[in-house]
Amino acid sequence: MSDWLGRHILVVDDDEEICALLKSYLERSGFRVSALNSGERLLQALELASPDMLILDVMMPGEDGFSLCSRVRKVSQVPIIMLTASADESDRIIGLELGADDYVPKPFSPRELLARIKAIFRRVGGLAPGGHHRYYCFAGWQLDTVNRSLTDPQGEEQALSGADYSLLQLFLERPGEVLSRDDLLGLTRGREANPFDRSIDVQLSRLRQRLGEDAKDPHIVKTVRGAGYVLAVAVELK
Repeated sequence: MSDWLGRHILVVDDDEEICALLKSYLERSGFRVSALNSGERLLQALELASPDMLILDVMMPGEDGFSLCSRVRKVSQVPIIMLTASADESDRIIGLELGADDYVPKPFSPRELLARIKAIFRRVGGLAPGGHHRYYCFAGWQLDTVNRSLTDPQGEEQALSGADYSLLQLFLERPGEVLSRDDLLGLTRGREANPFDRSIDVQLSRLRQRLGEDAKDPHIVKTVRGAGYVLAVAVELK
């Protein structure tokens, strides 16, 4: 049985046709789907319904998707896919900086959105796959792959979005291996990079901030000029 079957997805979009389309399509694919036509009751719905994923439209009357994403990230690490009708790349960058896990431009193919949803659930399934280690320890930090939590050298837990977690785990599984931007985008999002896609750069910058790295002289995830990025510290598995 696929590990995403029965997962609950909450769709927030003021377009009732899109809500109806997604509800029908995703339910046929085995998900449970709820929909809101505004963000007014989103935080209450998160608490009451405990969804496994949030699909959030950017452009809505009243409070927009960016503001809602920011508010959600203060109380929850639920995976978030943002829908944007804007062709402006800055909208996607802002969403990722606020903690969204992925973005899908409108108009979109329901099949593509379904593929993105499944990719995120595979990455954040909640349990370490059989035979995999639970803890990755590096430079005083510890990543717990069961609780999906990151603990700093002082023993304090640091917040991680789903995208942060996936990118960090990818590096920890490949210490010393140089990964290009294409590698990172393909392995974390299941698609190839284009010359104008800055999403990985935004994610990497945010991850370095989480790790307390000096952007000009990082020591954990280093830049390899002209080639990509590499985890430059030893990793201990437990």
